[in-house]
Amino acid sequence: MRMTAPRLFPRIGAASLSRRDLLRSAAGLCAASAGVGMSTAAAQPRLRPPSGPYVIDAGWAWIASGDETAALQREVSIVVRHGRIEEVGRAVGRGLPRIDARTHLVLPGFISGHTHVASGTPTRGIIEGGRSYQRPLELLDQLPDEDLDAVTAANLAELIRSGCTTTLDMSLSLRQAQSFVRVATRFRARGYPAPMIPGTRRLFDIWYRRTDAVLQDATAETLREIADARAFALMHARRNDGLIRPQMAAHATDTHTPDTMRALIQAARDVGEGLHLHLAQGARESATVQRLRGQSPVRWLDELGAFSMPCFGAHMAGVDWAADGPLLAARGVVYAHCPSAGGAGGDTQPWPEALAAGVPVNIGIDTHSNDYLENLKLAVLYGQARESLLRASSPVPVRRPTVADALRSATLVPAQALKRPDLGRLRPGAEADLVSIDVSGLLVGTGALPPEPLNLLLYGHGLSVRHVMTHGHVQVFHGRFIADDEEAVAARGGAVVRRLWATLEREGWFR
Repeated sequence: MRMTAPRLFPRIGAASLSRRDLLRSAAGLCAASAGVGMSTAAAQPRLRPPSGPYVIDAGWAWIASGDETAALQREVSIVVRHGRIEEVGRAVGRGLPRIDARTHLVLPGFISGHTHVASGTPTRGIIEGGRSYQRPLELLDQLPDEDLDAVTAANLAELIRSGCTTTLDMSLSLRQAQSFVRVATRFRARGYPAPMIPGTRRLFDIWYRRTDAVLQDATAETLREIADARAFALMHARRNDGLIRPQMAAHATDTHTPDTMRALIQAARDVGEGLHLHLAQGARESATVQRLRGQSPVRWLDELGAFSMPCFGAHMAGVDWAADGPLLAARGVVYAHCPSAGGAGGDTQPWPEALAAGVPVNIGIDTHSNDYLENLKLAVLYGQARESLLRASSPVPVRRPTVADALRSATLVPAQALKRPDLGRLRPGAEADLVSIDVSGLLVGTGALPPEPLNLLLYGHGLSVRHVMTHGHVQVFHGRFIADDEEAVAARGGAVVRRLWATLEREGWFR
């Protein structure tokens, strides 16, 4: 395929455009092809994406091979039909509408292995100074369904806009999991929602308990939550062409008794999509479980059989990597590494230790930030800083992460853990979950298609994402979220958050 200069207007096959459409779109498309995020509706292109089979012409694409590796290929086209990748190569898909991504890097859609979708915008920008997120989250869970859906929609739209096509959502309550399903259905988004147990309404009394009697006394209500979450998961299993696949989720090992954890693990087996939890989040959790159960959180869960299924464990700052790293690696437990777990900034996290131990790692969103590409970048930068600081003094081996490690962690690793050979890969037969990123335009690239595009992801962010497709359905087109009315989604979600913050202000929370 011969490379030519980028066209002023994207190629969309035989679709015809009026002169007014062309004139209205010109300024926005010039900026979009240069990688400039447009902020106003007037500056955005209004072209419609293809409605049937189509082709994406990529400048670079990260193409999977049969041995579960992937390699960059230049000037390659991808044929999408019936929600799946039909063909990959040059001079393919003749006669079909085409999406011009010839200045872009095309990748499998990103997979976040740990997210609390609805919690992002209500806490963003107000917790970074050290305030607790407890009260905002309590108020969030008290919202009526319509308002909760508005907040969920605003956050899920951001995730999709930044290239995240699959979300393992640890919803902070059953109501939030139900909201996720309603909104994801509307957006045609792929998700593994799971109500966190204990949920927000009961969590903080149990988590911050003064005596262990509080944990024991909570057993009956926690078992009821498990039963309700199991029923929710079975009701929604593989809905919407299989896009919705609920899981079971435990808050953490220090907020469960042996009886409740056994019940939750059995429910996860019944549902069949795996287990999601915060695992050894910090020293306090590890010390509490060691005191109560006589072993580490990792060993306790392994004894209970939690690792006999797909398992995503977030944070792992309290893991003893010398003692438990080999066990995590042997069981294939995924470390969901979340660079923005405490909001913008924060501590480095043990990705270098996990890499050296051979533990599979996923890059997760957690909450507060919904910019997946930004978090992919931060994971690399924070991880390299941690490795440099610990290299000479760490009691366990550490390995310096690369952007290629991050890309695998965002795609292939979580797909393998979920036992989904159809996700996380660009190859014929895989789901058409795709993201294209401008690696040639302003602030990210140089004005030319680069020879090593992966490195330019370190200069990118969510607004560098130009196209996103899930199951072939185009959700972001020329940098614009089109799965719903972008401005309306933002306005509705923002209005609810403003009211929530007003309540916090009346309560004196900001003082």
